[in-house]
Amino acid sequence: MRIAKLILVFWLAATSAFAQDSDAIEGVIGSQLEAFNNRDVSEAWQYASPNIKRLFGNPGSFGMMVQQGYPMVWDNADVRFLELRDIAGNLWQKVMVRDAQGGLHILDYQMIETSDGWQINGVQLLAAPDVGA
Repeated sequence: MRIAKLILVFWLAATSAFAQDSDAIEGVIGSQLEAFNNRDVSEAWQYASPNIKRLFGNPGSFGMMVQQGYPMVWDNADVRFLELRDIAGNLWQKVMVRDAQGGLHILDYQMIETSDGWQINGVQLLAAPDVGA
């Protein structure tokens, strides 16, 4: 009986921490998306991980990459957060984004926790599921 209670306590603590992480992660991604809509690349840059910052070197290069490679992020019209998953110890947040033309896109954000809080360590464009009538 004690073991079952102990397992329940650890499970509840882990679930609570995961929910707190989820809220923080959604806040980071949402803030970066808003910064792109406002064309505030310096603000968007603040949500990028140290790895991303090393890769692009400065906010201008980063902004150009997003504008050219992820136009649905650069001009996002509607954002919906889907599931947050732990894959091999890494947290991935699925996000559905509607672009300025109304198209839907599913993105997967890899998140890392740093001394500055949660940061975006990469984004993948996922194949959109087929939707038929």
